[in-house]
This record gives sequence, C-alpha cells and structure tokens, in this order.
Amino acid sequence: MKTLVIATKNMGKAREYAELFHPYGIKIQTLKDFPQFPINENGTTFEENAMIKAKAAVDHLNLPVLADDSGICVDALNGAPGIHSARYAGDHDFKANNAKLLKEMADVPDEKRTAHFHTTIVCLKPDGKKLVVDGNVKGHILHELHGENGFGYDPLFYVDELNKPMGILSDEEKNSISHRGRAMRALMKQFEGWWEA
Repeated sequence: MKTLVIATKNMGKAREYAELFHPYGIKIQTLKDFPQFPINENGTTFEENAMIKAKAAVDHLNLPVLADDSGICVDALNGAPGIHSARYAGDHDFKANNAKLLKEMADVPDEKRTAHFHTTIVCLKPDGKKLVVDGNVKGHILHELHGENGFGYDPLFYVDELNKPMGILSDEEKNSISHRGRAMRALMKQFEGWWEA
C-alpha cells in the first residue's frame, strides 16, 4: 500500500481526503503522524502557500504529499482576508475573524458585498511531479451570522446559486457546491494520472 501525506493537522479535512482516496487503496497520513518540522507559509497566493506546505513536507518526509490552501476573498476589501483568512483577527479564532469581517463590512451596501471562497490543492511527489487544481463558490457577505453548520466564515456567507446562507447547509448540500468540494472533484479527474505516473 502506498502512502499519501495530507499536509494538515485538521482531522476533519484529513477524513474527507481519506474517503476520497479510499478506492485507490492509499494509506493516508497527516502531519500529526510525524515529528514537527517548520513550514513558513509566506506566499502571496493560495497556490504559493499550498506549494510551500507541499514542498516542505516532501523534503522532510520523502513521500507524496497533498497540501491545500483556502480562504474567503471579499471584493469590497480588495480580496481580503484572502490568504490570511485563518489568521484575520487571531490564529484560527473564527469568532474573532467573523467579528472583524462584520466590522470591516459595516458600511458596505448589499450590492457591493460580493465575495467568493477559494481553494487550491497541490499534489507533489519527491520526483517533482505536481498537480494543481482550484475550486470557487460565489456569494455575498451577510450582515449577521446565520446557522450553526460548517465552520469558519460559513455563517456569514450567502451562497448565490442556492439562495441560502452556507451556515444552514447540510454537509451534503455544502459539499455539492463548496470551493473545496469543487477542487476535490477537479482533483479526482486528474489524480490517477498523477498518482500512477
């Protein structure tokens, strides 16, 4: 059985990927399975940050690695928080992040509250073969939190194509339209060619 390392310590994310790769008989490991090593996410784009994570893990572990980076990009804020989404108001403190976003958007009228969630996935092998895919979902920033589902900015994001806040979507509904779901589907169309190469 071959091993693929998911460059994350987020077990929820790792579980999603494990389900995706189950048909391939791939053993999934995460960064929690190895001694810590430094990853300096100092890129200026989602792809650069995902590549930095993937390369650091490949260099340290000499195994194939999948890394992703995602965030919310708000047009009225010139694309912010973007690559800084998880650390917008404090490291992975999404209550503070949502409060900050609401404050920044306080005077922005409805028609200018457009935004999108973005995910970039990078797969990298020790021999340098890589695969890069993206996924997006468009919507608007709400004026207040809606729903208890999802995580991060989901309760503030209104999904245009479903006419619903993301925070009230079931897992199934969210996966059908989410940025990560779309990136994963794009990944699976090309994964076998990359994995077997």
